[in-house]
Amino acid sequence: MPDRSAVGGPTSPDRLEAPVTLKAYFMCAFSAFGGIFFGYDSGYINGVMGMPYFIRQIEGPDATSLSGSTKGLIISILSLGTFVGALAAGDFADLVGRRTTILGGCAIFLVGVVLQLASDELPLLVIGRIVAGLGVGGVSAILILYMSEIAPRKVRGAIVSGYQFFITVGLLLASVIDYVTQGRNDSGSYRIPISIQMVWALVLAGGLALLPESPRFYVRKGQLEQAAESLSRLRGQDVTSDFIRDELAEIVANHEYESSLMPQDGYWSTWRICVRGSLKDGSSNLRRTILGTSLQMMSQWTGVNFVFYFGTTLVYICVVFQGLGTIQDPFLISLITALVNVFSTPISFWTIEKIGRRPLFLWGAFGMSLCQFIIAIVGTVTHNAAALSVMISFICIFISFFASTWGPGSWVLIGEIFPLPMRARGVALSTASNWLWNFIIGLITPYMVDKDKGNLGAKVFYIWGSLCATALAYTWYFVPETKGLTLEQVDEMLKKSTPRTSARWTPHDTFASEMDHIKSQSPDPGREDENDHGDEKEVG
Repeated sequence: MPDRSAVGGPTSPDRLEAPVTLKAYFMCAFSAFGGIFFGYDSGYINGVMGMPYFIRQIEGPDATSLSGSTKGLIISILSLGTFVGALAAGDFADLVGRRTTILGGCAIFLVGVVLQLASDELPLLVIGRIVAGLGVGGVSAILILYMSEIAPRKVRGAIVSGYQFFITVGLLLASVIDYVTQGRNDSGSYRIPISIQMVWALVLAGGLALLPESPRFYVRKGQLEQAAESLSRLRGQDVTSDFIRDELAEIVANHEYESSLMPQDGYWSTWRICVRGSLKDGSSNLRRTILGTSLQMMSQWTGVNFVFYFGTTLVYICVVFQGLGTIQDPFLISLITALVNVFSTPISFWTIEKIGRRPLFLWGAFGMSLCQFIIAIVGTVTHNAAALSVMISFICIFISFFASTWGPGSWVLIGEIFPLPMRARGVALSTASNWLWNFIIGLITPYMVDKDKGNLGAKVFYIWGSLCATALAYTWYFVPETKGLTLEQVDEMLKKSTPRTSARWTPHDTFASEMDHIKSQSPDPGREDENDHGDEKEVG
């Protein structure tokens, strides 16, 4: 491995990063724009499935609505592609780089959009959504990884929360565009919303091409000069600055330490390390992988996509809003919920850094569960105008709780809990879990609520409320606090505390100083050279 002495070595945990400059902040924050992929693609299909022209195009000239199976297929098939795309992206991110993988994902996404634009029947539309899903899955997984690795620790939570904010912006833009094109009696009614997705891909790819690669990727490859240059650009400091030398030394030392614990022997070993260790050990790779994948599963279990995926097509949701006699247009209903989502998410920019991740998860799960049970009870007990008004209010409050807590928090945490040797695959597995459960929920929801199927009506909120209560217990026992720590310090915190004591843990030393101390105490003079040579072989 290259000589680490060239990058110095911090002695104080407080001197690991340079002060955050405005230029550096916006460089890191731009990548959050990729969230618009996820949001817009999730949102536009909601409106398109309610468009009369699209319905006739898919189901026949006399059709007035899509069948439950068709709705489930159109929605869920994208998530199947994203699941595969997210898993594959973990490999490419370690092989060719984080930024290059995201650019490749944008290209694949554009191919999928073209196929959807060319479709006038269901089969080609489904193929197009699968291909687009491969791109969205790769982008969604590696953007979180990229942002987590380049962002300064003091604003990392806020920057990654920006990803969720752009998801909500995407949902809002999709609702507005669907609202504008719904009345067209030609293919433009659905082709215009589909084609606009290309803009988001081109903007993200163009901007990202100007940003540096993650310095932690270069460290993983043993390319310390490129890592220093990348870190210099991201922090707005000269490459010879003590801040750059100290932060880079800490990254290198942590990677050396973790690599010594996770020797890799061939391709499959890079995946096997994700499940290494004991369930009883809170810092084991297995526990971290379960935490990341289950956190994304719980995020889907909240039921938020019940509103955003099916808002214009499920009779029940429309009845809830139309019952007051003031809102009759289901597309306007979708627009209202999207607005609540957008304006609630920025709250997390401040709270996630000031209050912390763990409290947001706890209060968010409690608030969502309470809202869901109130909606379910009111909707099954009475059906007057006052009751419908209460239900409308608590649907919006529920969305607000999700958008300001679990929505951004689940993305922030999965980017923080994995050590560098397995980070790309850990984030990929976690994101794939999100898309897998997105697929499952999108597929089964019509069968739960359609009148000719389960016809649960308001009772479906008992299910979502119970799952949110489960998320509350899950958070209490398993979710740690990572606020204010570098990624390397998070790794150390998981080894030395429990989820319930993690908020009180503070770093007292650095990996760089500890590794130097260990090496200076080595009884074998040749051991350091052997270890360095072994590390080079391992990560190269």
